[in-house]
Order: sequence, then structure tokens, then C-alpha cells
Amino acid sequence: MRGVVYLDLMQKLSILGEAARYDVSCASSGSVRGKHAALGNGPSLGNAAPSGICHSWSDDGRCISLLKVLMTNLCEYNCSYCINRKDNDNPKAAFTPEELAALTMEFYKRNYIEGLFLSSGVVKSPDHTMGLMIETLTLLRRKYCFNGYIHVKTIPGASPEAVMAIGYLADRVSANIEFCTDASLKLLAPAKELGSILSPMALIRDRREESRDNFMHSVHSPRFVPGGQSTQVIVGAANERDYHILNMSERLYKNYSLKRVYYSAYIPVNTHPNLPAITSAPPILREHRLYQADFLLRFYRFTAQELLDKDNQDLDFEVDPKCDWALRNYERFPVEVNKADYDTLLRVPGIGTLSAKRIIAARRMSRLGFEDLKKIGVILKRAVYFILCDGRFHAPYDLEPDMLRGVLADKQGKLMASPLQMRIEDLNVLRV
Repeated sequence: MRGVVYLDLMQKLSILGEAARYDVSCASSGSVRGKHAALGNGPSLGNAAPSGICHSWSDDGRCISLLKVLMTNLCEYNCSYCINRKDNDNPKAAFTPEELAALTMEFYKRNYIEGLFLSSGVVKSPDHTMGLMIETLTLLRRKYCFNGYIHVKTIPGASPEAVMAIGYLADRVSANIEFCTDASLKLLAPAKELGSILSPMALIRDRREESRDNFMHSVHSPRFVPGGQSTQVIVGAANERDYHILNMSERLYKNYSLKRVYYSAYIPVNTHPNLPAITSAPPILREHRLYQADFLLRFYRFTAQELLDKDNQDLDFEVDPKCDWALRNYERFPVEVNKADYDTLLRVPGIGTLSAKRIIAARRMSRLGFEDLKKIGVILKRAVYFILCDGRFHAPYDLEPDMLRGVLADKQGKLMASPLQMRIEDLNVLRV
């Protein structure tokens, strides 16, 4: 294969694990501990080095360790923002399907990992690359009888047949959309088109619905992408506002039944005239705010138009999106916790989905007092300015929204927005 020199398996893992680190679709990398960092006097055990091991989370909150690698970092595409772009003179490597399948099984047997996250550069063609990934997953599932978690990132432009084949082998599939518009893709990733990314999403959505229907009739029917599909958006590389990103995310959730949209703060790993010049820390606070707003879309029944509009196109750095919405709609508050319905309670800063359900359940037995709310899990330092308990307002003072904004300012946000430079290896810690 062009550009590949003779490397042993661990050298390939080091190169291809590092090459995969900027895809946040499955969360953070590990940390490096010195060889003398063990607490005891004996030889140290285990290794949390970031060469390929990352951590993801299941729906029930469990942490899952994954082998996160590329099939190869050779690529025919020349995306301006990508570390693996064709013109970059970085070390190249490629796994064979047998090598990667065997490596995954060895890591699994040693309890290093519970699954695999597999992506790839585009070598020869999208279908050729997908063929290599399909062969790897087939070996894992059929030859090694591996029944663990596998997440695969599809290649833009791959045929429907390749997408279908990989969907029956993987638990979750992602098609990274990267940017909101075709104009941004043409500027920064000229080989990609929005349609070539959305088409596989629609195919996966439709086939998953068919698979669920078949499973209802027979539990032995094959499952298609049982863990759902996700995507990734790069934040700060193109001239796209939070308003455009959130509206796109909302459409993806509604139209393509996505499980998750991941947001990745643009990290300048290349120099290119089409890329923005970032001299300070990457836009981690903006990424953080987008995740908070995304959470409101998915679990709190907000719409993108409620959070941002054409006159207000970027999320506030000073307060989180829920507090910002509440302050802009302060005439709706305070609400009586003993009477408000579930949807109204979800709009109160400091009241989450679980605490709202607990309030509804608890007040069936008796009226709630202010002292009961903390036991239920309400964050009173925020909620106190937006609620009444039995008609009483318990805030230490009644402030206008502009003054209250300063009281509710997010300390974490202030820290993340500070002008201090942030090391690249620290970024994933803030994403957790």
C-alpha cells in the first residue's frame, strides 16, 4: 500500500491511535502516567496511555473502554482541517483486517477494552475502504465470535450496499456531517458533499425501523445498528453561528432519528488559507454551551428557535442556555412548584428531568415545602429565583434579569473563557 513502510503492530497502533484522537464521536482519550507513578512498591500494572484506548458511556451511565483507531491514515481526500489530509507529511500506516481483528481480541482478552471504535482515511475509494472495515468486523463477529460493542464511522460516498453490510455488523454507526452547509464543505472539504453524508443517514434510519418491526415478530431476526447512529460537527472552523448549528442538529434528530450529535471544538492542526487563524485556546466554552443546548433539545423539550433566533445567533458565554432562556422570558416566573406541570418544571433552572419527576410524584402525597426540594435534588442556588413554594418566594433578594444574570454567571464558563492557553491534551477532560 502506497506510503506504508515496514512497521510492527505496536508502531501501527501508536500512529493510527494518535490519528483517530480528533474524532470525538466516542469521547475522551486516556491519560499518561509515569512509570514511577504507581502507589505501591511493586511493579506497576495497567496502562492508561492514549495510544488507541478511549472511553465512552452507555445509556445507563457505565463507562466503556474502546480501542479507538483508524484502519489507515492514508487518505485520498485533502480536507483542510484534517490531520490525515493527503498533503500532510505525517507518518503513514495501515492495518490489515486480520491484524486489527486479532489486536482487538488480544486487548479484549486482557481486559484493556470492551469494544472497538473504527474509522479510516479514504484509501483508493470509499467502497474499497468500507470493504476493509467490513472484512475486519466480519472476522471479529464470525471468526472470533466477538459479541462486544463496535462503533464504526462510515465513509462519505460509500454505496448503500456497503452501508447496509456494515450496519448488520456494528452496534452503532456514525456519519460525520462536519459542517452545516454545502458551502462550508466545499470550502474546507471539497471532496465531500452534504448529500453523500445525509443519504446514508436516511438509509440507516429506514433500515433500523424495518429491523425493529422484524424483531417484534421474531427475536431471531438480525439487528441493524441496534445502538443507533450519531454524527459530529466541527465548531469554529467555518463561519457558522450557533443558531445554524443548533437548527441543523434539531433537524437531524427529527428527520434522521439520530442518537447523538457530537460537537468538536476546532483545533488547528494544519495551516491553510481557508482556515481561521486561532491564536488563543480552541473554542472549548462554545463547544460546552452547544452540548448544554443540545441536552435541552433532547431531554427538556426545548426547540432551537426558543434558544436562539436570527437576532440572537450565538449562545451566551456568561450563563448556560437554560438560564439564558429563563432570563429572557422572566415574565413566566416564578412558578409554583406545587402546581406547575412537568413541562413547566423542566423550564426552571436548577430543576432537571429526574427532580421534576420526583416533584410530581412527591406532591401526590403531600404539599412540598422549600426544605423538601433539596432532598429531591433541586439545585436551589439557581431555582430559588424562579420558584414559589406555597406562594412564598424564598430568594434572598428579588432582582431584575440583568442583575440576576451576574448572580447566575457560570463559574466553569468563566474559567473556560479565560485567556490562558489550554493544552490540547487537556481538552478531552472538559468534554466529559
